[in-house]
Amino acid sequence: MEKYSSLVDEYIEKSADFAKPILNYLRELVHEVCPDAEEAIKWKFPTFMYRGKILCSTVSFKQYCSMGFWLHDEMKTTKNLETNVEKTNMFSLGKITKLEDLPSKPQLKKIILEAVELTEMGVKLKKTLPSKVEIEVPDEFQSVLDQNKKALEIFKKASPSFRKEYINWIIDAKTETTRNKRIEQAIEWISEGKGRNWKYEKKK
Repeated sequence: MEKYSSLVDEYIEKSADFAKPILNYLRELVHEVCPDAEEAIKWKFPTFMYRGKILCSTVSFKQYCSMGFWLHDEMKTTKNLETNVEKTNMFSLGKITKLEDLPSKPQLKKIILEAVELTEMGVKLKKTLPSKVEIEVPDEFQSVLDQNKKALEIFKKASPSFRKEYINWIIDAKTETTRNKRIEQAIEWISEGKGRNWKYEKKK
């Protein structure tokens, strides 16, 4: 990983015109507050890593963009932000359509700094699954589940074996690319209520 990634350059360049100044502003602010942050693309979005952990991500869509913090639920500085959508660790700042929609620079710096400090303290993302699940859900999978309410609800209510099959499939991926593809496929199937081996179950 690099402090500045050409893949993030490409992502910003391909984003809608309104989003480019916002994404560039947030990018520079992260590096200003956390000079050791490194850039990567994860789940197709620009992600800032610190000490090997995900610090935050920026996302851009046709109508709006946003910034999310991995430890969003543990952060105090994001609790009182007024946003027009439910805040999650992908949309901590809500829907942003112009620079003026962002919190003030001092406020944003405090938010980023808190994320840095929590990461340094070793704080981890809390799992939302019942404690009876035998296998720990990979952080990457849990994060994507948290962004898909339908899939998350089905996954939480499913049998332990249903969850275990998906978790093992994702854990067994040999590369990050394969793991990301499996996570994407898993979300699609889970949203449809399908088990990991649904293709074979149909043939029985």
